Amino acid sequence: MTSAPTPGSDPRKDSLIEYPCLFPIKVMGLKVEALLPAVIETARQHDPAFDAERIELRESRGGNYLGVTIHVTATSRAQLDALYMALSGHPLVKVVL
Repeated sequence: MTSAPTPGSDPRKDSLIEYPCLFPIKVMGLKVEALLPAVIETARQHDPAFDAERIELRESRGGNYLGVTIHVTATSRAQLDALYMALSGHPLVKVVL
């Protein structure tokens, strides 16, 4: 059983991740021209310093899907949760890891 954080406690201490840090996120989506710009725009909304030059792309065997790995500067759990929700809610995105 875990205890609730005490008032005034630092929520960054309640995570295994030490913030800020460079955090990889893998996005799988339909291989269409709009996917990459959508991922970049979403990443920049949650990480204004996002560096699109570090993106890694991997096409699926059948060529229908594209894997996009981005690295964001994570500053909090709330920021990462919001980014995951925004990416997974996009109609071109199938999976976010």
